[in-house]
Amino acid sequence: MEEFQKEWNAFVDTIVPWLYDHGPRVIFIIVGAVALYYLSKRFIVKVVRAAVIGQFQESEEAEIKREDTLIKIFIWTTRLIIVGVATMLFLHELAIPIGPMLAGAGILGIALGFGGQYMIHDFISGFFIILENQYRIGDVVSLDQTTGKVEDISLRMTKLRDLDGVVHHVPHGDVKRVANASKSFSRINLDIGIAYNADLEKVIEVVNRVGREMAEDPIWRDMITLPPQFLRVQNFADSSITLKILGETLPTRQWEVTGELRKRIKIAFDKEGIEIPFPQRVVHHYTVPPEGTGNVAE
Repeated sequence: MEEFQKEWNAFVDTIVPWLYDHGPRVIFIIVGAVALYYLSKRFIVKVVRAAVIGQFQESEEAEIKREDTLIKIFIWTTRLIIVGVATMLFLHELAIPIGPMLAGAGILGIALGFGGQYMIHDFISGFFIILENQYRIGDVVSLDQTTGKVEDISLRMTKLRDLDGVVHHVPHGDVKRVANASKSFSRINLDIGIAYNADLEKVIEVVNRVGREMAEDPIWRDMITLPPQFLRVQNFADSSITLKILGETLPTRQWEVTGELRKRIKIAFDKEGIEIPFPQRVVHHYTVPPEGTGNVAE
């Protein structure tokens, strides 16, 4: 017990003077780092909102998504810098020499540089993705063979969530092709089949009328920028004539608008007696006659 008391007294004699000498500075470092981080966040948000200028034909929603993406990247970078500087100052207060650590980190960085070349590639690719505004948080994109909604972007990777709810983490260095389904506007691209004996002019009139009515509907008109209309006869298929219908919507709205358009066209076709055919196949039945009775009969 006496020995423990001596050790405790020695510890107190060591720590109390250190707290008197360095404690206020440590508290100042922590409080200063936290305050600087939150002030930086507010500053970054205001600067980005003021600096980003909308591109031609870019909606307000698209501009906000771009701003949010840039804000997230700048805040992430700022947090990394503040934490790094605060850690160095804290180590200095602990009397741990920073110089040798920095020198060692430099040597270690050179050693890891060969193995970290893929990570550097990810960062460089991510920088150009953000600089060129290829996609933003909230966009629906295809990165090579991976398709989903962008939930998060860092300089190193993009996080996508597909329609099944699966999250994909895609390093930027692995991306060779980017397809953005929600940039500036989206398109309704619908093929429908009608019977060969249908009145083609009547079908076109019904399709165009359904498109106009939907574009004037208070529920859908804010999503539709160009009413869906008949474009051309797309194909003569085995059982039907295929018609091409095109229209334009706000970004990411094309799927719900196209689904509603299909429903309305089906209802309109049923009222007008227009048939949407299904594939038909003629089947011949053959029977094998008893032996010696002659040829196979159809």
